[in-house]
Amino acid sequence: MFYTMNVAGLQRDLPICKVTDQLYIAGFVIFGDPELTQACARDLLAKAPEYDYIITAEAKGIPLAHEMARQAGDAKYILARKGPKLYMRDIFSVTVNSITTAKEQKLYLDGADAELMKGKRILIVDDVISTGESLSALEALVEKAGGIICGRMAILAEGDAQDREDLVYLEKLPLFHPDGTIME
Repeated sequence: MFYTMNVAGLQRDLPICKVTDQLYIAGFVIFGDPELTQACARDLLAKAPEYDYIITAEAKGIPLAHEMARQAGDAKYILARKGPKLYMRDIFSVTVNSITTAKEQKLYLDGADAELMKGKRILIVDDVISTGESLSALEALVEKAGGIICGRMAILAEGDAQDREDLVYLEKLPLFHPDGTIME
């Protein structure tokens, strides 16, 4: 089963994937699709507020944040990691529960990146926002670092995220019944 959608002027067929016995989602992945990544970055930047740094969570937001920063001429963007790396110093973390991940996860931020964010306008970006758990974790990291959240953006908003007034996104992504029909 697939769900066909148009985003940033491009059509894609998304596989419908099981989350629970009663909930299915359309799998939207920009990895390996530079055309879609570039178009989505362009369209999001057209709607973006003024910012100093972009932040995203590992892993699916990385191509989007990278391409947005590249198109905007930014020298750096910030990445919240799913695990601490040897090169990271003065690390701090928050816990997240994502709809696409079966278990509790943590997001880690390097102390040097946290220092850069202090008092700066931070734009949070992700590929898809659904429950808002990953978004909340990124918000907590930014606030803990002393950054000022100036915006929240995603390519797609799924489920309850579609009703958020603080979220800018390009398209709505429906949720699905086990038979592939759209949940109303």
